[in-house]
Amino acid sequence: MILETGRGPIATARAQHHEFANCLHTMAGLLHMEMYDRASEFIAELTRIRTRETQYADRVREPVLSALLVGKSAVAAERGVVLRIGAGTDLPRRALVPHDLMMVLGNLIDNALDSVASHRVPDSRVDVSIWAEGDTAVLRVADNGPGVPPDARPFVFLKGWSTKQPHGGRGMGLAQVRWITDRYDGTATVDERVGGGAVFTVRLPRALAPEATAVR
Repeated sequence: MILETGRGPIATARAQHHEFANCLHTMAGLLHMEMYDRASEFIAELTRIRTRETQYADRVREPVLSALLVGKSAVAAERGVVLRIGAGTDLPRRALVPHDLMMVLGNLIDNALDSVASHRVPDSRVDVSIWAEGDTAVLRVADNGPGVPPDARPFVFLKGWSTKQPHGGRGMGLAQVRWITDRYDGTATVDERVGGGAVFTVRLPRALAPEATAVR
């Protein structure tokens, strides 16, 4: 399980390294071709992207989660998937155990990315929403992939279950989501996304710090 867990940060770091290198190479190429106006436009576009990423920290006050979203955005872009943050996202309080929320959200996002990327879904996208209901953290990840058939939904959080064949070595991520959720006496569900795809929702009671410690 340690090896499985470690893949996420490694993949994120690799994607960010590739993104940075590609940006440098693109800038060098534009300047070499003396396309200065296009180089300025490219810099402006990068600035808009970075501005959008800093908004994660404004809406998700748990630094571990906002950093995870920035990293996963780079992973998604490398795989040709758009990762979007839902308009209702608002987590004004820190997590009591940030690692638990990181593992749940990271596994849900990875599962969604695998679903849309492996099926070559046109206009692939993953939507992430995070909010607080009292001291309960709610994490929701939706994708426009093939979805999960109704008869398979009771089994998706079981160890070894996977939409991929063969199952050997797979199915650990969602099982880990269930394991963490059970420790909080929370809930983990999967439903059909409007327009097609899957929506995973996890509720973790007592996962957030007392309201008096909310970050302003």
